[in-house]
Amino acid sequence: MDINEQGNLKDQFGREIIYLRVSLTDRCNLRCVYCMPEEGVDYRHHEQIMRYEEIAEVIRVAADHGVRAVRLTGGEPLVRKDVPRLIEMIAGIPNIKDISMTTNAMLLEEMAAPLAAAGLNRVNISLDTLKPEKFNKITRFGNFEKVWRGILAAEKSGLAPIKLNTVVIRGINTDELVDLASLSLEHPWRIRFIELMPVNNQVPWGPGFPSPENAYYSIQEMKETLAPLKLEPVPTDIGFGPAREFRLEGGVGTAGFISPLGEHFCHECNRLRLTADGNIRPCLLSDIEVPVLPALRAGEPVLPYLRKALDLKPGRHELAENHLPHQRCMLEIGG
Repeated sequence: MDINEQGNLKDQFGREIIYLRVSLTDRCNLRCVYCMPEEGVDYRHHEQIMRYEEIAEVIRVAADHGVRAVRLTGGEPLVRKDVPRLIEMIAGIPNIKDISMTTNAMLLEEMAAPLAAAGLNRVNISLDTLKPEKFNKITRFGNFEKVWRGILAAEKSGLAPIKLNTVVIRGINTDELVDLASLSLEHPWRIRFIELMPVNNQVPWGPGFPSPENAYYSIQEMKETLAPLKLEPVPTDIGFGPAREFRLEGGVGTAGFISPLGEHFCHECNRLRLTADGNIRPCLLSDIEVPVLPALRAGEPVLPYLRKALDLKPGRHELAENHLPHQRCMLEIGG
């Protein structure tokens, strides 16, 4: 890692880090089958979780050295109290240009307006199906209608562009890809189809689900399924995310693909992750972490820990070599 002449963070492969994903909590009000075990996980104790002031300090240091975008994740970020206060703190940090959130939208109907007022720019919402019964099955006890009202509340509050994230699971929701993509015909939403990632979820999910090793559905298969829609590529925004986007004829939104396995984008990776319990994670698909919370609470500077994390950032994932993450499930990382 080095810091270039502008003072920005760059890893050993020359990738400039402009994006920080911050997990606010390891708790969630759903139990999505591919994200966490049905029995849940052992939650961290309150004193192990970063305080908002500590999160803001890490973001401030990162922003001083080139980070421009922050995404708040979980678990489910909205189960943590007083999230608008943290957003106000982040919005007041110089150089931060974009604040977004990934949420399951179960609490978004009530929270969308105060989040927007605090400075949140946009939301990504998990939506794996348009069928209420199937939604309840995938999430184990989610309420589709409540999530849909949350989506509409986010739109009304100006949290745009709204991005809907669909994790594609063979035999579960592959029959809905056309219907999901078609939402972009009438709504200015960005529908994104995401390949299933093997993040500590390789155990049986329960009756009615495929075995995890057979659940993967590649981006190539997704594109073949959506071929009747005649997707046309659109220019990809320069910046923060890895999605490749397309437009349906006559559509006002887009459909896109995030393919860490089928067409991996590691060479473009511009991010670090901060876990709720204060570890800097250089790569989603690796168990490598750099603990920063003890240093913060001891009054030590943050920058050396960001530097160490960048020194450990791999050039690519190593899933082909069967080097899988095992220490945390997706819930505990924030995606």
